[in-house]
Amino acid sequence: MAEQPNQIFDVAIVGAGVVGCAIARKFALEGASVVLLEKGADILSGASKANSAILHTGFDAPPASLELACMKAGHAEFLAIRQRLNLPVLETGAIVAAWDDEQLARLDAVEERAHANGVTDVRRISRVEILAREQRLSGAVLGGVLVPGEHVIDPWSTPLAYARQAAAHGACFVFGAEVGEAKRRDDLWLLRTPKGAIRARVVVNAAGLFGDRLEQLAFERSAFEIRPRKGQFVVFDKQAAALLGTILLPVPTEQTKGVVIARTIFGNLLVGPTAEEQDDRCRAAVDEQTLNDLTAFAARMVPDLRDMPVTAVYAGLRPATEKKDYRIASDPAKGWITVGGIRSTGLTAALGIATHVFDLFRAFGLSRSPPQDIIWPMVPNLAEHLPRDCTLPGCGEIVCHCERVTRREIEQALQGPLPAGDTGGLKRRTRAGMGRCQGFYCQADVAEIAGGRLASAAATPTRAP
Repeated sequence: MAEQPNQIFDVAIVGAGVVGCAIARKFALEGASVVLLEKGADILSGASKANSAILHTGFDAPPASLELACMKAGHAEFLAIRQRLNLPVLETGAIVAAWDDEQLARLDAVEERAHANGVTDVRRISRVEILAREQRLSGAVLGGVLVPGEHVIDPWSTPLAYARQAAAHGACFVFGAEVGEAKRRDDLWLLRTPKGAIRARVVVNAAGLFGDRLEQLAFERSAFEIRPRKGQFVVFDKQAAALLGTILLPVPTEQTKGVVIARTIFGNLLVGPTAEEQDDRCRAAVDEQTLNDLTAFAARMVPDLRDMPVTAVYAGLRPATEKKDYRIASDPAKGWITVGGIRSTGLTAALGIATHVFDLFRAFGLSRSPPQDIIWPMVPNLAEHLPRDCTLPGCGEIVCHCERVTRREIEQALQGPLPAGDTGGLKRRTRAGMGRCQGFYCQADVAEIAGGRLASAAATPTRAP
């Protein structure tokens, strides 16, 4: 993007994770002029590319917190709009399961917090009822709490849908645009990037793992410190999905929601994440011992997993800070809104966060008129329990047989608004190369179809689910 000295955006959003994409959508739908700057080659190049993909209810969130408010608002709005964007939901519900007497004793508190948080359909569930519902679960379970509103969603098509709707309403996305300088002059921000300079009245810092560094760049200080928290995952083969219908949650602690066993929207079963503090903000490596521990943990809960093949392993980084709360704040005098410290609940809370951020923006005194007609671009379905492209007339050649990805799906992902920017982005849009062979048989064909249109993905030792 060349420097455009005469173009002034209402808002420049830094970071194209799920929160940045949702904020771009909200501002565009409210009539603001939006530019979203992302240093990677595609959306979801950072923390948002790896998570457990659960649509949370907020039953265990800190009471009266901003996180809870955003989760509940985000959960409700997602369910209200998802069909118009063709976003799938796997309605599973969840069970907080107790495996020892200490955990069993804490279940009443889990139920009480859920009700205090307004999630009133949460209830205690007996060991007998759990085993009747989940017949492949270990008989060692002692009891639990049923959370009917927790579901599984598509972690990648969801932010893509938000981004495409933002783009349909005029939002500009600039990739490879790491902010190298941020200066404010005459009530305007000047952001210098390798793709040119951007002028905006307001900056929204949604830079995730680098949010504190962007603050330091702009103000020579930051009110928070990012402390990357790594989570490792194991993804079992698709045949494992038949072993568990309900999301299996541990009894939470103040530090973490714990290790989850859940189906994925793509027809697998995963276990994870771990919660490991580290200094590196870019590299999320897996290690054999931790993966073995995760596999053994899952097999204790669901014994038939003991002999189940593993399709993939991966790790992601959450942008935790020195405090548990979201770090969202605004400074109208400086034209700046910080959206930091959004961890694993960000996928659920993104739409609620976007509304909260726009409410903060209103206080800046910039009034805009929403468009009269709202465009609802629909994303392709990748959910295993719904019809895939390969089942539709005229689908043509199947390129990735593990995940049943057609040539048509790959070609469409490389075209139109917000096409895939790198191989990781293409995988997240189509699932090509994400199955049992991890691209061994289809990689060459996919590369031929891409025809040099993709940037090289950053080197990573992990594989996506």
